[in-house]
Amino acid sequence: MLLFFLVGLLVHFVFFASIFDIYFTSPLVHGMTPQFTPLPPPARRLVLIVADGLRADALCELDKSENARAPFIRNIIMHEGSWGISHTRVPTESRPGHVALIAGFYEDVSAVTKGWKENPVEFDSLFNESKYTWSWGSQDILSMFAKGATGDHVFTYSYDAKEEDFGAQDVAKLDIWVFDKVKEFFHAARNNQSLLSKLNEEKIVFFLHLLGIDTNGHAHRPSSREYKDNIKLVDEGIKEIVSLIKEFFGNDEKTAFILTSDHGMTDWGSHGAGHPSETFTPFVIWGPGIKHPQKVSAQQFDDTLLKECKLEYWKRRDISQADIAPLMASLIGVPFPLNSVGILPEGYLNNTDVFIAESMFTNAVQILEQFKVKMTQKKEVTLPFFFTPFKLLSDSKQLNILRKARSYIKLKKYDEAVSLCKELIYLALKGLSYYHTYDRFFLGIGVVLGFVGWASYASLLIIKSHSGLRRGVRKEVKKPSHLLSCCFVVIGVLIAFFLLIQGSSWTYYVYCLLPVPIWYAVLREYQVIQDLVTSLLAFPSSHFVGYLLLCTLGIEVLVLSFFYRYVLTAGLIVLAGWPFITQLWTRAKSISLSWIFFCLLLAVFPLMPVVGRKPNIFLVMGAGLLVLLLSLFVVASFIKRKDSFVNEELLLHLLQMLSIVFSMCVVYSTHKSLLRKQGLPLVNQLVSWLILASSFIAPLLSPTVLLERLVSIFLSSMSTYLLLSTGYEAVFPLVLSCLMFVWIHMEQETLQQSGGSGKQKVTRIQFTCSPGITQFRQLCLDDTRRAFFLVFFLVTAFFGTGNIASVNSFDLASVYCFLTVFSPYMMGALMMWKILIPFVLVMCAFEAVQLTTQLSSKSLFLMVLVISDIMALHFFFLVKDYGSWLDIGTRPQ
Repeated sequence: MLLFFLVGLLVHFVFFASIFDIYFTSPLVHGMTPQFTPLPPPARRLVLIVADGLRADALCELDKSENARAPFIRNIIMHEGSWGISHTRVPTESRPGHVALIAGFYEDVSAVTKGWKENPVEFDSLFNESKYTWSWGSQDILSMFAKGATGDHVFTYSYDAKEEDFGAQDVAKLDIWVFDKVKEFFHAARNNQSLLSKLNEEKIVFFLHLLGIDTNGHAHRPSSREYKDNIKLVDEGIKEIVSLIKEFFGNDEKTAFILTSDHGMTDWGSHGAGHPSETFTPFVIWGPGIKHPQKVSAQQFDDTLLKECKLEYWKRRDISQADIAPLMASLIGVPFPLNSVGILPEGYLNNTDVFIAESMFTNAVQILEQFKVKMTQKKEVTLPFFFTPFKLLSDSKQLNILRKARSYIKLKKYDEAVSLCKELIYLALKGLSYYHTYDRFFLGIGVVLGFVGWASYASLLIIKSHSGLRRGVRKEVKKPSHLLSCCFVVIGVLIAFFLLIQGSSWTYYVYCLLPVPIWYAVLREYQVIQDLVTSLLAFPSSHFVGYLLLCTLGIEVLVLSFFYRYVLTAGLIVLAGWPFITQLWTRAKSISLSWIFFCLLLAVFPLMPVVGRKPNIFLVMGAGLLVLLLSLFVVASFIKRKDSFVNEELLLHLLQMLSIVFSMCVVYSTHKSLLRKQGLPLVNQLVSWLILASSFIAPLLSPTVLLERLVSIFLSSMSTYLLLSTGYEAVFPLVLSCLMFVWIHMEQETLQQSGGSGKQKVTRIQFTCSPGITQFRQLCLDDTRRAFFLVFFLVTAFFGTGNIASVNSFDLASVYCFLTVFSPYMMGALMMWKILIPFVLVMCAFEAVQLTTQLSSKSLFLMVLVISDIMALHFFFLVKDYGSWLDIGTRPQ
């Protein structure tokens, strides 16, 4: 069994790792030649202002008095510059948003291996290409670009991470800090000759990262007064900075200004998905080389932003977020970022036609360089007769388009040149995607073969060791012939030789060679396969087809529930009818009614919204009261059943109930304190952490009697879960636990009904491992149902009130009882534990089911493993290397 466990661990590790190697490899390449426009740029310097979390509508809309919320920026839009909507891509988070803005490429999916905090592959950026860059703001953002810069020309000034406190009285101070530091910087520069000489250079960038709006949005929602006041503060701050910079440089009209955002925010204060409120960000640009406002009679856009903001007569030019990087590069004359896939938005440029055409030509060559490097890399590791080039952009076609574009520029046919360059860019981007996914099918086949082989072997092991299939047909087991071994050795050698001459990576050897020994192990069990086929042939075909369809439907329901949460509701409604198709309804009516009631009650939760729920402290308090009432009832029943209820046991239960009371008090007082903007009280924080720590210890001190241990685990878990709840989800583990208690009794009734051994009272079963149980009985069809129930309840535990993605994008209010200062790892760990608590409750209940039904845990584990592996194969083909993690479980929303 140990060898089986180790091999299984290896197979699953390889399968999991292959997802990153196949779907989440970095698209970035290196070795390109920098490309820049060979004409004088319109600006000497650029000021990039990124208001983190700023929604486009929030910036442009008018207040109740019909006054502009950001009068300075609105004046720029109407009298000085150009504006539009910058369309971001999911995931709408700070890191990928800033990478798109400053480096010109969308999220490098390999950054998932670094927790989305930094890039595992070095990349080029506008800051790196600039002569000098000075930046102010959050350390998390600034360090990302300073780290990858060559030389010592990117300077960062950031505040302490502890300042990012969601419970602080005024988080707008983060933006005030940035504005004050920029003012101090320019005032100091007047008396610093070395700094002054650097500032008078061309090709320099000033970057202001303003985090206050995002922080206020998370803490108070975008509709709050705090969020809107922060926008006013930013508007005033920008006005002062613009005036200061213009004055500092003698009003030389050589400074370009950009205001935009990395992402927007939903009405409920979150971001990460693809809702328009998250992907629509403002883009305002003014200065040399930029078109002035243009009045139009009408504009055609799908959204209502123009009408709401009363800007329908001012020309709106929308832009993709990655296109901002080449625009900035062309304005100050630096090379386009090497990894940029942005397309220069020439509609914003107010320059000569030749400058625009040359800039587009440079843009095309820069993206074509990436295509060439990617193609060369793939050629080097592929045998010539196996290599299939990207046919839409052959070498001859590249040269032909470049020659034509250059000749059009010489002939002053600038529009034709721009059009041809755009065509080349689109083809090069398609080619980049083609070569990036070139080996995906080949590697996928190898991984799937290995995993299917493993699932087959696990199924054969269940049949061989834990079922009665082979009873009465015992034959002398023949040893597998040497021919089988030799065939697989030859296959392995041929695969290894093929990979060797291709110069493949070592991971390719793992993915391609692992299926060989696995399928050898499967075919060695040909006697079991023969017995299985014989038994299936003797089985009534209608029954076999029925069971097969039922199993397929069950697996598909589990898979679909990851994308459509309401499938869980349908599944729970079906499960509620389980007693009616058995004799449970007549034999144990009260337990059956409890099962139906709690199944239907639990079915309500997947229909509720995953994100966007408003905090409701009274629901959390209500859940706590229900837990207290239930625990009082349980303790009373324990005292009634036991002749002598030990004082220590009673004391432990009372202490756990007291922790529930403390949790309720902490949640209520923390909520009130934050509303008054007094921050998180230290006493509340200490009590919260003490309750969390005690929740791991208290269950270990409880009696080993099954029900008492389960109640102790439930109370400890609920005390922590209440602290992490903000609304209706606080009731979820309570309902789930009640259903789990009923399930334990239902399974015991089922076992007695099917002719199992004498019924043992649940109240007397010990929550300890019994050596005699492991060999007690063989598997039956009911055990397959039990394994399916476990997987279904685990999925329900994960997706009942949200989704696994909430680890990355969640309501920050959930952890405010523990901390309010932004700490992604600590907050992520707390949210992970919140997600795992229902999982733990289900697993404990299943262990109890295993004990009450007197079945080998090994056999149940193997069945659950096979079901999970079949689901994993589904997900392997459904993996996307684009989009938002919030799409998990929220597809219809």
